[in-house]
Amino acid sequence: MHWTRRLRPRHLQLLVNLAETGSLSDTARQAFTTQPGLSKWLKELEEDAGAVLFERHARGLRPTPEGALLVGHARRILSEMERAQSNLEALREGNTPNVAIGTSPASAPSLVPDAILYFLKRHPKAQVSLQENTMNVLLERLELGQLDVVVGRVDNYQPSASLNSEMLFREPMQVVARPGHPLLQRKALTWPDLYQYDWLLWPPGTPIRTRLDTALSNAGLKPLPCRVESSSLMANLWLMQNSDMLSVASGRVAEHFHGRGLLRRLDFELEAEGSIGMCWRDEEHPDNAVLDLLDSLREAARSPIRRPDEVPTPSS
Repeated sequence: MHWTRRLRPRHLQLLVNLAETGSLSDTARQAFTTQPGLSKWLKELEEDAGAVLFERHARGLRPTPEGALLVGHARRILSEMERAQSNLEALREGNTPNVAIGTSPASAPSLVPDAILYFLKRHPKAQVSLQENTMNVLLERLELGQLDVVVGRVDNYQPSASLNSEMLFREPMQVVARPGHPLLQRKALTWPDLYQYDWLLWPPGTPIRTRLDTALSNAGLKPLPCRVESSSLMANLWLMQNSDMLSVASGRVAEHFHGRGLLRRLDFELEAEGSIGMCWRDEEHPDNAVLDLLDSLREAARSPIRRPDEVPTPSS
């Protein structure tokens, strides 16, 4: 029998705990076993695997590259087992299927909610879990099996052998301000006009900030007078509504808030575009619910749901 077939869920949890605690004694205590017994099991596992999985040093244990690889597989398997249990419970309660979506702020206001509504039309009793975070955090959770699909800006996405990706649409970035902002009274704004005000920007390294910095660089301009850096969509909206700070938003996000009178688009053409896409695990037998969710996202990208309060308004 191959050594991997002898591994049980509790063995996988031991590997994860060893990586997280870096301590044989702490892991043994959590697992209600003895440190000598745990040490013996780890030694036998390393012999079976033909590789040292943890480096021993003065402060405890640290995974080797081989160990980190095996711990990553263990985390994914445990996550899938938890999801399987959750899906079984949902099936018994008549709430099948159960899907988990990760979204970046760029997709949170309308695209993902629209997709969820389309998905629930197909599966009225489904359960949907939604998490909002930055793309790098969400993609890590996706690879661990904690999410089914991640949606957001894919401008800086690095292809992964374990993931599939698909661009849903490209959209221009727009400069936005609060309703009643002084610049709304002016047409054909220029960069010098915008430099007269403080800015609220997304943190460096985020796709939307990278696009903005590239546009500034291409125009031979200095950094904008940034006063606040924030990746919180709700905090940004509140700050914008209660100050004269300017910011940038993706096309659909700007349209979403403009249509509800929360923010206004300025008459300025920003030479920058962004790509919104989705990522999911490359699996030989994907769950049908995940395939339906992907189709729902495509439908939401093609046909956004128009809401009763979404009435076109002038920009001034």
